[in-house]
Amino acid sequence: MNTNEEQVSVKKNTKVSPTAKWTVVDQGGSTAENGWMANGLPLGHGSVVGEPMGRAQWDSGICAWFGRNDEFCSSDLEVCLLGSVAPCVLYGSNAERLGSAPGTFANHCLPYIGLYLIGNSVFGWNCLAPWFSYPTRTAMRRRYEQGSCEAVNRSCGGCGSCIEDEFQLEQCETACDFATHVFCHPCALCQEGREIRRRVPHPGFQSQSMLVMLPPADQTMARQP
Repeated sequence: MNTNEEQVSVKKNTKVSPTAKWTVVDQGGSTAENGWMANGLPLGHGSVVGEPMGRAQWDSGICAWFGRNDEFCSSDLEVCLLGSVAPCVLYGSNAERLGSAPGTFANHCLPYIGLYLIGNSVFGWNCLAPWFSYPTRTAMRRRYEQGSCEAVNRSCGGCGSCIEDEFQLEQCETACDFATHVFCHPCALCQEGREIRRRVPHPGFQSQSMLVMLPPADQTMARQP
């Protein structure tokens, strides 16, 4: 058996473990370890086609009450004011932008007012409205593929770091949506308001097509010889 045949035989009998590691040494002498995919190809940080992509982050943090200093600054201040004074209006507006159906604002704002009044009069705090409002956060997260548990996600990778099953991951994220609305309800509404205003225009400002007629260009008549 010659050298080429021995190399082919070694390659056929060699198996790469899916959990194997490989090390890259750059010019500065630092090393970096990377995992392997199941087919034996090196798995970098987002460099291999087919690698599961991480969930998108919210445009602003849950405690960013005044939003960001950009073109939506005035809208962020409006959201902060509504979340502090009239959370029912902010919740109805968020649902209206997300659903864009006739009557969405009233169907969400009026039940919220009733639950808000009952919770504050019976229990002394707004403990019933979050049960009604958290599905809107879940709908936003599913539409824009965002993570819900921000603090856990920044520290240890969130629910996706320890749960691989999609059904269990969705249950964990839904529980985080509910907990966020229960314990940080005004902040959650404001964060959703800032996010939805950056992504979806208000249904009342529908773009209309406009016909623009341009005058003809200057024309000249050539004199025939």
